[in-house]
Amino acid sequence: MYGIKDLFSEKAATESPDARLSPKIRLGVQLFFLVITLFTAWRFIRFIRFLQEGGPAVSRPPGVEAFLPISSLMSLKYWILSGDFNTIHPAGLVLFMAFVLMALVLKRTFCSWVCPVGLLSEYLWKGGRGIFSKNLKLPRWLDYPLRSLKYLLLLFFAWGILVEMNVIDLRNFIYSPYNRVADIKMLLFFAHISAFSLGVIIVLALLSLVIKNFWCRYLCPYGALTGFVGLFSPVKITRNPDTCTDCRMCTEACPANIEVHKKIRVRSDECTACLTCTSVCPEPDTLSLNLYKQRKPVSARSVAVLVILIFLLFVGTARLTGHWQNKISADEYRYRLEHIDEPVYQHTGE
Repeated sequence: MYGIKDLFSEKAATESPDARLSPKIRLGVQLFFLVITLFTAWRFIRFIRFLQEGGPAVSRPPGVEAFLPISSLMSLKYWILSGDFNTIHPAGLVLFMAFVLMALVLKRTFCSWVCPVGLLSEYLWKGGRGIFSKNLKLPRWLDYPLRSLKYLLLLFFAWGILVEMNVIDLRNFIYSPYNRVADIKMLLFFAHISAFSLGVIIVLALLSLVIKNFWCRYLCPYGALTGFVGLFSPVKITRNPDTCTDCRMCTEACPANIEVHKKIRVRSDECTACLTCTSVCPEPDTLSLNLYKQRKPVSARSVAVLVILIFLLFVGTARLTGHWQNKISADEYRYRLEHIDEPVYQHTGE
């Protein structure tokens, strides 16, 4: 029986079958979160139809707020400054904190173990590799500036929220008509997507076929945030130079194009702790996800347990303390949905 006491066990070293099974273990966790995401989307669509057409009551799934990270960042600052855990999108704040904690504990595991966009991106570039035999690797002079784009986007939002907005500004936005229906507007955006927006998505998908994780690597501000926080994680991919044969299989396999074979400790913000490199390493005790500099490998099962545990702990605590469901009634949602095209529900609305 695999228990919590085994999470950092010496027995989880790379010579165990766990290293070879890590891709299947990670896929299992990805599919777990994908099912949750699809079920949440299905319930949210049913909720909107209930508001529009009536019929048997359908409750709104709070998990949809995971797709409102900007609002969640505002809520976090507002909570810290005012002590008010907002009642508009409380689940968004809960999930935002859970995903940031994952990054602090286990690097960018949110990107490679949880995020459905990350899962889609991964299979796009794998499909592209199957079609074109290989993926395009951009030269450093182009790759580095492009990678900075997601940090510039993150800086833009962080500066606007953490520096420019005071408590009153934050409260005005959080409890504004626009923010109250931000989740509905997000759904309507995709349900009635414009030709331009659809074209942008198609271009990003095509680029992801050719270049590994194009969106995640160059444009995703959420990935930038988890990458920055992940720099402070106590676990990192660690290479033992005494047993390494310099076969470079780890570097060839790395989805983030990190030159793993040259590192003793992989400190890159691009590392998502996907464990792909450890699964292909042919030498025992050579490559593993380690706690600090000690030889205490963190197995794929350990990562899976911790990722799901953090998620369930935050969601469970929020449910028990009344910080999961928002305080907006179905009647209020119905009224606002009927008037959602009015100026007050635009981002610039007052």
